[in-house]
Amino acid sequence: MPKKILTGVVVSDKPSKTITVIVERKYSHPLLKKVIKVKKKYNAHDENNTFKTGDKVSIIESKPFSKNKKFKVMETSK
Repeated sequence: MPKKILTGVVVSDKPSKTITVIVERKYSHPLLKKVIKVKKKYNAHDENNTFKTGDKVSIIESKPFSKNKKFKVMETSK
């Protein structure tokens, strides 16, 4: 099974070697046919502490680094 790749914006870089990325997705409600935005936060591993708040990044699913950290930073999105 392929690994998930998500794109979002860094909202926190406070913990060491960790960033918090908010990912927004849109989908059509099955009954109401209204487009709904859903936001979710993911903790991602950032080995060198290179990313700061406001950066647009891509994260990829990986082995668990801790209880809540199951993604790592793949690259910076332009």
